[in-house]
Amino acid sequence: MSYTPRLNSVVPVEDDDMAIAETEVHTTREEYVRMVEAGVFEGRRVELIDGVVYEMPPQLSPHASTVMLAQEVLRAVFSPGFSLRCQMPLDVGVESMPEPDLAIVPGAPRDYYAAHPTGAALVLEVTDTSQYHDRKRKARSYAKACIQDYWILNLARDVLEVYRDPVGDTYRTRLALRRGEQIAPLARPDAPIAVADLLPFRPGSAPK
Repeated sequence: MSYTPRLNSVVPVEDDDMAIAETEVHTTREEYVRMVEAGVFEGRRVELIDGVVYEMPPQLSPHASTVMLAQEVLRAVFSPGFSLRCQMPLDVGVESMPEPDLAIVPGAPRDYYAAHPTGAALVLEVTDTSQYHDRKRKARSYAKACIQDYWILNLARDVLEVYRDPVGDTYRTRLALRRGEQIAPLARPDAPIAVADLLPFRPGSAPK
């Protein structure tokens, strides 16, 4: 299969954001899928957000470790009837196909053989070097898709950011929770999670 993408030069982004914009021309999800099928992005971590393809930086060990930790916590909280997807696409609009670090979706894995989920009960991102990308760009995309519960584990600030009540392309409720506090997913209000169980180490206390 051959496909000629409409690629422009790399676009510089904010200093604390290592996600690199790959296209300036808006790309639809359908066009993006054709590019992926053609191998245009082979060997690279990319995602489509609001019509722009972003290349993500390599994962550092704190990021990868935190994703694994949060995966264990959420798997224990969400009972049968939900599936946990790790860094897999969501079809959340004609111009967006993000790949969140973790997404809790209804149903079983076989339910998504023919198509990716179009929503999620909970989306969780781990952010260290891509704060603007996760807190602004992806938050807008998730809000527009009516994702009711969007969490960001912010390693730089050592907090869990919770975004709820989406209206249009923004979230009306934004919380910053610290160690010692708890939060229950909207889809599991009877199962509070300790913020400390999601965050890997206190700043400066990580093993050498």
